[in-house]
Amino acid sequence: MIITKTPFRMSFFGGGTDMEDYFKVYGGAVLSTTFDKYCYVTVRHLPRFFDYVSEISYSKIERVVNTDEIEHPAVRNAMKMLNMHEIRLTYEADLPARSGLGTSSSFAVGMLNAFYALKGKYADKRKLSEDAIYLERVLCGEAGGWQDQIAAAYGGFNRIDFNAEGFDVRPVIISPERKRLLNENLMMFFTGFTRYSADVQSANNINNPGKDKLSNLGEMRRLVDEAERILINRDADLNEFGKLLDYTWRLKRGIGSKVSSDSIDELYAAGLKAGATGGKLLGAGGGGFLLFYVQPQFRKAVREAMKNLLYVPFAFETGGTRVIHYTPEEYIPNF
Repeated sequence: MIITKTPFRMSFFGGGTDMEDYFKVYGGAVLSTTFDKYCYVTVRHLPRFFDYVSEISYSKIERVVNTDEIEHPAVRNAMKMLNMHEIRLTYEADLPARSGLGTSSSFAVGMLNAFYALKGKYADKRKLSEDAIYLERVLCGEAGGWQDQIAAAYGGFNRIDFNAEGFDVRPVIISPERKRLLNENLMMFFTGFTRYSADVQSANNINNPGKDKLSNLGEMRRLVDEAERILINRDADLNEFGKLLDYTWRLKRGIGSKVSSDSIDELYAAGLKAGATGGKLLGAGGGGFLLFYVQPQFRKAVREAMKNLLYVPFAFETGGTRVIHYTPEEYIPNF
C-alpha cells in the first residue's frame, strides 16, 4: 500500500503566462507557494476476490472490469500511461475540488507519485511535473497552464520561469521573519463557488489572446519581477506586495469575462473597504477562494466584512508531494 500527500498551491503573480501557447512565444513566469492543505492518494493492488478488477473512490465510487471503463479521465489515462492494473485508489482532500487551488493537478501529481512507488520506482520532482502536465494537458486534453503541476510536485515558495525549452524552478529566498509576516498578512476565504479551471480557460479563450490580452499578460509577467524584488529586499515595504496583488487582479479581470462575476466583485470591494490592501481570486477565475493582503489592524474588520464566507487559515509549506506510507507489495500480473 502506498499513501502520498500532496499540497495545494496559491498563485500570486504571473498566472496565465504559464500557458504553453503563450510562453513558448513570449516567455512566462509565475510566483506561487504551496501551503498546508493537502490531498491524499492511497493506492494498492486490489485483491482478486471480487467481480470487478479496479476500484476508484473519490466523490463517487467506480468499480470496473476494464481500465477503459473508468470515467475519471485522469485516473483512466494515468493507469494506461503507466500500465497499471487491478488497482484500488482512494482520494481524500482537505479542501474542495474546483476551487482555484490547483486541486486537480495536485491529485494528478500525487496519483502518479503513488503509481511509481507501487511499481517500486522513484520519480523525481521534475519527472512528476512533466508527467502530470502530459497527463492533464495532452492525454486528458484539458485546457490550462503548467504552474499547478510544478508547484504541487516541488512545493515551497518559488518563482517558476517558462520558455520554449520548458520550465525552471527557483526558490524565492526570504528571511524567516519576513516570510512569517507575509503569511500572517494573508487571509483566505471560500466563496462557495466552484468551477472547472479548464472550462474557464476555454471560455476566456486564453490560448488565443488578442492585442489587449497580450498587453495585460506582459504586464502580469513583469509584476513577477516586481513582487520578487519586494520579497527579497528587506528594506522594501512588504505592504507593496498587497498593492501589487490588487493591480494584478485588475489586470487579470481584463483577460476574460469568466474570470470574475458580480458577486465576486462585490465581495472583493467589501474586503478593500474593510481595510484590505489588495487581493485576488485564486486560480483561473469564476469562483473558489478569495485571498486578501490585510495589515494586522484591519484583520478583524475584514473578517466581519466576510462573515458570510468560510475563513480558512493556512501556513506556507515546503515539502511538495511525498510518499508518507510505503508498504511494498509482491504483485504478479494476472494476464
